[in-house]
Amino acid sequence: MYTETIARFLVTAFFAIVFVQSALDKFMDQSGNIEYFTDHFKNSPLPPEFVSRLFWTLTLIEATAGTMCTLGLLTFSFTHRGFGIAACGVVLSGVALLCLLTGQRLAKDYAGAAVVAAYFAVALIGLSLF
Repeated sequence: MYTETIARFLVTAFFAIVFVQSALDKFMDQSGNIEYFTDHFKNSPLPPEFVSRLFWTLTLIEATAGTMCTLGLLTFSFTHRGFGIAACGVVLSGVALLCLLTGQRLAKDYAGAAVVAAYFAVALIGLSLF
């Protein structure tokens, strides 16, 4: 029982750190990030003007996932088996990762997609604990 609680805590903390940092970075360096993503997707089927909309959608999903994970940690909602705040945060983390994976595949960045897949595996393992 305690090991499951610790595992839920660690997975939730992992995604709180990953997505709060990522969202903050996107908010604080908007132009640099949009420029990076525009260049990253220059050879993809996405039109350049669409990249900015996708960037803000991803930022919103990441910020929400990170916030939900953080709230889950602060309220200790991960201690009870069930679908609490922390579990919702981990689910949203999985959604964010699927968005990132789709982007990496469209940009033909297969090495980047493999890294995202490892994070997604952590999300799936974490969800199996809730």
